[in-house]
Amino acid sequence: MSTQDREMRLVEHLGELRRRLIWIAVIFIIAFIVGFSYAQPIVHYFQKDAGIQWHVFGIADGLRVYMQFSFVIALVITLPFILYHLWRFISPGLRPHERRAAGVFIAPAFLLFLAGLAVGYYLVFPMIITFMIKFSGSLGAEETFGLAQYFGFMFNIIIPLALLFELPIIVMFLTRLRILNPMRMQKMRGYSYLALVIVASLISPPDFVSHLSVFLPLVILYEISVLISRVIYRKQLKEDAEWEKEFYGDKKEEDAVLRIERE
Repeated sequence: MSTQDREMRLVEHLGELRRRLIWIAVIFIIAFIVGFSYAQPIVHYFQKDAGIQWHVFGIADGLRVYMQFSFVIALVITLPFILYHLWRFISPGLRPHERRAAGVFIAPAFLLFLAGLAVGYYLVFPMIITFMIKFSGSLGAEETFGLAQYFGFMFNIIIPLALLFELPIIVMFLTRLRILNPMRMQKMRGYSYLALVIVASLISPPDFVSHLSVFLPLVILYEISVLISRVIYRKQLKEDAEWEKEFYGDKKEEDAVLRIERE
């Protein structure tokens, strides 16, 4: 391929990327406007669910909360479109089985993101808030919750946690592409746990209980990812064994089966 052809293909790819980013931006803006329209009843729901009296410490705090909820709603609505356009952009460079493998992960990735939001809000965030309230009470301090500060604190925990819930999908995809395998993940377990500790400390308040509340779900996610990778890897080995049987006969099949049993 000549240099001119490569430059033309690069320009085409950049043009396609630009068109897809524009589509995503348009959808996000529309979803943001929709989220802004429904922010008020959603905030009232959270207020009723929390049972906490909030206060406004800044003149722009109310608008800030509207913007925060609008952003989260827009992110949830836009995420499936982001995943779809990402798949459509990379699929021409993938093999047919890789293209199918990437396509089937769109729905599970979206559902895992929602699951991460739910775990963050209903499990991790209440544990952290309860600890914080008890800690403040032990000092004889009276709690006064700021509206913007409360939701900013909440979103700083649940949004990164929801994104980290995509880990099993990423592992499944990389295992399908034969870039990752369970043996490699087991060898990297120590380094992975260290990375999870760092991530947990970055997205949670600076205290041990908060770090632990975020770290434990991440560890569970990692171990689930290892199990998923093992299942996919064993399936790949069986497919390889069938392929070897078809082209090389029973001897290759026996060797492949023995390799599967050792795994």
